[in-house]
Amino acid sequence: MIRSKVALAFLIAGIGLISIAAGYTIVEHKNPVTAFEQIFVPSPQQVFGRQNIVVLVEGLDYDYTNKDEEFSTNSRSDVIWAVNFDFANKRIYQLSIPRDMIATLPNGTQAKINQAQSDGGVKEAKNVISGWLGIPGFDRYAVLRIDATKAFIAAIGGVDVDVKNSNCLRYKTDCTGETIDYDDSWGHLHIHLKEGLQHLNGETAVGYMRFRHDWCSDPCRIMRQQQVLHAMVGRLKGDRFNTLMHLGDLIGVFHKYVQTDFSDSELLSLATYYQGITPAGIISKQVPYTDDINLPNYGDSLVPDTQARAQLVQAMLVAPTVPVASPDATALAAIAPATLRVDVENGSGVPGAARRLAANLKKAGFTIGQVGNADRSDYNATEVHEHSTVTFAGAKVRAALPKGLHNAVIVADPSPSAAPTVNVASDVTVILGSDALNAPSLVSQQ
Repeated sequence: MIRSKVALAFLIAGIGLISIAAGYTIVEHKNPVTAFEQIFVPSPQQVFGRQNIVVLVEGLDYDYTNKDEEFSTNSRSDVIWAVNFDFANKRIYQLSIPRDMIATLPNGTQAKINQAQSDGGVKEAKNVISGWLGIPGFDRYAVLRIDATKAFIAAIGGVDVDVKNSNCLRYKTDCTGETIDYDDSWGHLHIHLKEGLQHLNGETAVGYMRFRHDWCSDPCRIMRQQQVLHAMVGRLKGDRFNTLMHLGDLIGVFHKYVQTDFSDSELLSLATYYQGITPAGIISKQVPYTDDINLPNYGDSLVPDTQARAQLVQAMLVAPTVPVASPDATALAAIAPATLRVDVENGSGVPGAARRLAANLKKAGFTIGQVGNADRSDYNATEVHEHSTVTFAGAKVRAALPKGLHNAVIVADPSPSAAPTVNVASDVTVILGSDALNAPSLVSQQ
């Protein structure tokens, strides 16, 4: 009798929870899975008790034994990211630190910053890197062991990446379909990729991410890492069924290859909160350098641009700006289009879209600057990057975009000196995403 009453109570409670979720689904027009997640999974603000957390993410370097076996004992960090999960604005800021940057170790000696991981593990790496950045510390860490990224990419069925040589990455020139060829038998790095958009498996994607053996070295390798990161996010977001089918594999890879102090409940909260985030919600930059010197015992090493570093840390890790709101029509009307210089970059994968948009904006009275390809061709949504002293410059340009792009996200970039990828001479940079397909005038000549 008691058992039947308990069972009935659980049944009634279950029906109640299902009814709540079903009602929420109907009222909010959400799919049932999303509705259940948002009702029953606590938000990051609740879990962490704050509006943001800063996380150190490292990827370990590795070597090979005489038996050709991989090992990472006392290895240096090959990838270093300071990541700010901004819950208040639902953004993720990823600041890359080149592994060859010069830093001061606890014993007072100068070394490459990735030496900290080798000397004292993640504890010393957290202390050295946070001090180098000038922040109090990191709230959490995640260290990716050997083959972590390769296994993650394999688990989701590969990624689509616009492969580029260094000239194309840095200056958007020489994007001519050349081949990136490199062989390092000792390091097991063999890269034979043609430029252009293509589907990469785990091994080839990691090879592309690791390539640094040309004039651009580590800065361009970081740009390739960011390309693949965005491709992975796009894959997870764009094909939810594929992600669901491979969920078991992803969890297995995480537990096998990632060392972290995140709890499972914290990870679940973050994953739920940031599901569906657009590429515009992930802001990626890297700390620039002013010189390349030969550091005793370490060889080629980078001298950080301390002023730019401080600006990036402030803008990305300490006090990120909130998304720019749209002003009223009167404020926009007061801005003369001719006073704004606009660069247009094609990240849509639609041939000629940037050139057509530039022609439209020129006809509307704007001054057109550089027109070309973006750092990648898989942007899902158009972004309007504002780096002007003119208030509402981004909103003015957005209002002139073709119908179908009026909801483009406006991003207030850090000052140009802190963001070397931004053209200093321009006021606004429009990066076209695949939503350009919603604007017929950009798809074909009319």
